[in-house]
Amino acid sequence: MLTVEKIGGTSMSAISKVIQNIILFERDGAERYNHVYVVSAFSGVTDMLLENKKTGKPGVYYRIAKHLDFHDSLDQVGESLKKINKSQADLGLDLDLADWFITMRLHRARIYLDNLVNILASGYVSKEGILLAAREILASIGETHAAFNLSNILQHRGVISSFIDLSGAEDHHPWTIDQRIRQSFKGINLSDQVCIVTGYTKGKDGIMREFDRGYSEVTFSKIAALLKPKEAIIHKEYHLSTADPAIVGIPNCSPVGFTSYDIADQLADVGMEAIHPKAAKPLEINGINLRIKNTFEPSHPGTLITKDFVCSNKRVEIITGTDKLLVIDVYDPLMVGTVGSDFRIMEIFFKHNISYTFKSTSANSISLVIWEHHYNKHLLKDLQNEFEKITVEKVALVSVLGSNMDQPGLLAKSAYALTEKGISIKSAGFALRKVNIQFLVAREDFKTAVIALNSAMTQ
Repeated sequence: MLTVEKIGGTSMSAISKVIQNIILFERDGAERYNHVYVVSAFSGVTDMLLENKKTGKPGVYYRIAKHLDFHDSLDQVGESLKKINKSQADLGLDLDLADWFITMRLHRARIYLDNLVNILASGYVSKEGILLAAREILASIGETHAAFNLSNILQHRGVISSFIDLSGAEDHHPWTIDQRIRQSFKGINLSDQVCIVTGYTKGKDGIMREFDRGYSEVTFSKIAALLKPKEAIIHKEYHLSTADPAIVGIPNCSPVGFTSYDIADQLADVGMEAIHPKAAKPLEINGINLRIKNTFEPSHPGTLITKDFVCSNKRVEIITGTDKLLVIDVYDPLMVGTVGSDFRIMEIFFKHNISYTFKSTSANSISLVIWEHHYNKHLLKDLQNEFEKITVEKVALVSVLGSNMDQPGLLAKSAYALTEKGISIKSAGFALRKVNIQFLVAREDFKTAVIALNSAMTQ
């Protein structure tokens, strides 16, 4: 059975486990083939090239954006990649060839980046477009390195594999992302080989323009939409669980067996991505089921995500949330009875390219919740120019999710679980479909709230 599979960066850093638990696991002979693996860069590599995804610690890109010399930083990345190569020599990696490959790619990237820096310094072109191109070039390095290494190791282990490089470093075809993917798979017989594919895809439409660090899942999704496997698989270093085991403890949660793309979207909305929501849509539209598996527990079936799944019993399936939010309360006594207050706020949010994750209203105020890292003083100033009073507060959001949880008393039961622990609810809400009940609480109450709801609703 043809599968298209995505292997995350943390999993890739345990490459021996990837080979043992994914590529060769219970697959002998011809069963090893007819599988396409889309790989991310080894853990931490893209952070060195761009910036740390969690802390924001700057990488090579920062020096380019600030008009600083980036050559030494890029050389340091090269040394780090060669250290990774050396650590994989015992697995069968051709070390000389792997070192030559990454040296060549970094040399080519340096030429492109030098040209971009010179163009940027001229002042004749848009800074935004040039810096976006620099991010594309830098991002491609990590994925090509990881895909080349995995393919080379497999070949030396007697597994017929093809390295499919979607980074476009060796060509200048003005293809879109979709066109490059189609061209790269044209004429390939999937039944007699495994394909190791870069998670980054070069295209004139720019994969990072819309998806930024979510680009590898977009590549994976587009390949699946083209090849139309019955099932697409994402391998992560953890299970998709009923709650975060780091908060509630491993004994107090369990892997989610089945859920829907709708619930996956709800998860993504609070930062707990099973898959990037825009990457999920091509799979959902094409009727391709998505399975989330734990790389380190290969026998476990993981979580199957389908378009039409509805739990057979009325129950809560997942407790999740985030403590990295701000609530912006917009107050103006002229709102009551006035048409268009929401529209005026949304115009300002649109201007600053900011979306909200939660909203509540009263006669004279509208409260909107956004990610803290999206907030800026210019947004605040524009709101203050339009409305009488703006209040900004750090908050956390906890969510009760389920594909079939519309039952009397659920809201009351959830609220009681929080108040019993002395947690004050700042705001609450749910849409008519009732697949997601949300509570705003103080940041310091976040973990306690997750534990309380998990204990009351899923145990």
